[in-house]
Amino acid sequence: MPFMKGAAPIRRTLKYLEKGSLVFKDNVKIVTFNFNRNQPSSEGAKQFVFWHFAQMQYKNPDVQMCVYNELTPSPFLQIFFSGGSKLVLDIDSQDKEEIFNQVKRIFCKNEETLQAEALAKEKKTNPANFGANCSHQCICEIPGQVPCPKYVPLPKELRGKFKFQRKDVVYE
Repeated sequence: MPFMKGAAPIRRTLKYLEKGSLVFKDNVKIVTFNFNRNQPSSEGAKQFVFWHFAQMQYKNPDVQMCVYNELTPSPFLQIFFSGGSKLVLDIDSQDKEEIFNQVKRIFCKNEETLQAEALAKEKKTNPANFGANCSHQCICEIPGQVPCPKYVPLPKELRGKFKFQRKDVVYE
């Protein structure tokens, strides 16, 4: 497999990308990472981008993410919000775990919110779900399905007594 070559090829697997837990809040629009590759104080930022950047891109498809190398004297993370405001987070001399925890705590959705969104998405988007809390009360409401026999009598070939005993059944 050619995609399994290079430095840390595990980063290019779908299982690894789905495992990411950095899902930004809805008001985050642009995220930029600024660091120098050969500077010791930027090592944590470099490792953070190496291990978590692809996961963040996968989990946040509507957020633009950029990495700027060799443009700054000290590493920092800059977040632009939908209202036009921005926030700069100093990540000088921090390791990747500290950066991960700060980003998750400040800019990401918490677990309860993610679970509630997943549950709401599952209930609303799956057309196979029907019942009291779904978009359709009965399967007969979905176009292309057989109407309810309560309102429209079924054809003879769909009735059990006619099919197996060859008797016509009169519904009351």
